[in-house]
Amino acid sequence: MAKSPLGKLKSTAIGMTELPRFDAKMLVGFRALEDLTGTTSDALDECGIAGAVPASVLKPTDPGARIVGQALTVLNRKVSEPRKVSGLADIEAHNLAEPGDVLVVQGVAGISSMGGVSASIGKRQGEIAAIVDGAVRDIDHSRRIGYPIWSAGVSPITGKWRIETMAVNHPVQIAGIEVKPGDLVIADECGVCFVPFARAAEVLAVAQRMAASEAQRLKKLDEGIPLADFVKLPR
Repeated sequence: MAKSPLGKLKSTAIGMTELPRFDAKMLVGFRALEDLTGTTSDALDECGIAGAVPASVLKPTDPGARIVGQALTVLNRKVSEPRKVSGLADIEAHNLAEPGDVLVVQGVAGISSMGGVSASIGKRQGEIAAIVDGAVRDIDHSRRIGYPIWSAGVSPITGKWRIETMAVNHPVQIAGIEVKPGDLVIADECGVCFVPFARAAEVLAVAQRMAASEAQRLKKLDEGIPLADFVKLPR
């Protein structure tokens, strides 16, 4: 267990303090996909990777947001008895953030793992979004400051006294999918995709091939190709 950089909670296990980083071209390549999560989800399928979560499970606070970034992870759990002091230590993850990172939280159903202050800190640290498998609150504030969140729920109930942060930058489970620090997080109004760090180049190559093929098929449609011929086009 690494020492907590800020000493917020002595019981919080801190994993890697520096994430493995992608070449900028990797992120640019994913951002260029017109159908961002749809194409990425199809590419994950072809690569045999379970990594896509629908927006019905992780709902966006800003349907217009599109993000591609690397995961900073936080593991929260519900405490057996409410405390008189806050057990949340997401600030430890914010402290490690680099511009473009995405906070990824394994949270608790019906109890908020982050609110307006946490969103403001994340925004100041350069994070582009948060993914929370659990509840959040103050979403009007996060929308106003341009910090989109995809979450499993919204609740006014604070997690300060009810939740304990167990680990930062350790693997977490998000909607049944393991997400490791540094993995790629891709999200839009259709949902969220998680791409394992080691396989991102493979997934991008497949996604780009799929996107190019679909663009050609759509072009043929615009040109008036008969449907009998259209269905014969390669995908």
